[in-house]
Amino acid sequence: MMMEITTYGDPILRKKAVKVKEVTPAIQELAASMLETMYADQGLGLAAQQVGRTEAICVIDVPPEHQGEAYVELNAVAKMPLVLINPVVSDPEGTLRCKEGCLSFPDLYMDVTRPRSVTVAYMGLDGRHYELRVHGMLARAVAHEADHLSGVLFIDKLSPTQKMVSAGKLRRIKAHTASLREAE
Repeated sequence: MMMEITTYGDPILRKKAVKVKEVTPAIQELAASMLETMYADQGLGLAAQQVGRTEAICVIDVPPEHQGEAYVELNAVAKMPLVLINPVVSDPEGTLRCKEGCLSFPDLYMDVTRPRSVTVAYMGLDGRHYELRVHGMLARAVAHEADHLSGVLFIDKLSPTQKMVSAGKLRRIKAHTASLREAE
């Protein structure tokens, strides 16, 4: 079932996620709906807050062609799509600066520095616990979605100059979000 993407200005994007105690049919349905929504909006990742929910769950699907040859083999163990429940990101290594976007910020793309590699521990849809070392674009996606679950947005990572450059676009997104909320 398609879900509505929550856009910048909605307070839920700043809420910290609530830990999922167990994988239930409702959590499995939420993950399936989030994947469907992410694919329909051509995203690489989606966190629960981005669809108006607060469970600690995010979905990611980074196609090999977005990984770059150097990282595809290293990430071969990470079968796409990934559903990360209660993800904990650790052991950042190196940095990588490149354009980043977010489904909650339509048409806004800015250079953001993120770790080149991270470790993510999480629960899968089968209720088992996993740990993966991920690299490149997949590491970026994992870090981005884990930030969402902590109420941190990619614009929080921008330099003061980048914030000034994007201020007009951010105001427009926020105003559009406010108008949608008023219409409800």
